[in-house]
Amino acid sequence: MGRVGITHLLYLHGFRSSPLSTKARRMADWVRSHRPDLVWACPQLPPSPRDAVALARELVADWPRDRMAVVGSSLGGFYATVIAEQSGCPAVLLNPAVDPARDLAAHIGEQTAFHDPGERFFFRAEYVDELRALTPAEVTRPERYFAVIAKGDEVLDWREMSSRYAGCHVKLLAGGDHALSDFDTHLGDVLAFLKIA
Repeated sequence: MGRVGITHLLYLHGFRSSPLSTKARRMADWVRSHRPDLVWACPQLPPSPRDAVALARELVADWPRDRMAVVGSSLGGFYATVIAEQSGCPAVLLNPAVDPARDLAAHIGEQTAFHDPGERFFFRAEYVDELRALTPAEVTRPERYFAVIAKGDEVLDWREMSSRYAGCHVKLLAGGDHALSDFDTHLGDVLAFLKIA
């Protein structure tokens, strides 16, 4: 990519997820063990997409655009695309949501968090409109994107993800699942793309 090294890294989790997700914790552990010099942020995102993106923007507001990157999983992959398109930074997308306004319209109402079933939040109808308003028209400069897409994803259609990120660096898995339960086997490729290993 002809870039200087990444010094700032943002991780954005998916719908009903949190910084306690397996992938988020694995990335955080790697950073702590191997690159403690990296500025690392992995916020708990609010249910409102507008507020979630506003929080992400706030976190990276004073980060150097040529030395930051974003990683996002599922809905976080959608948010990561929004941030990458606005900032010009590289992005790693893990089974990224392509049309969350359509997909999450079926989930309006009370939801529970995956990592703490006692934690509840309300996904409101207006959040679907917020997602629609945030959707980038297209992915520009595909060379700055790396997507890990599992054909075995039971939540999102791998064909739709592959089409959305056509021309980007894509690792298409023959099987796998939405959570990328085998994330450890892909971590090396993620780190290599970000050039932080």
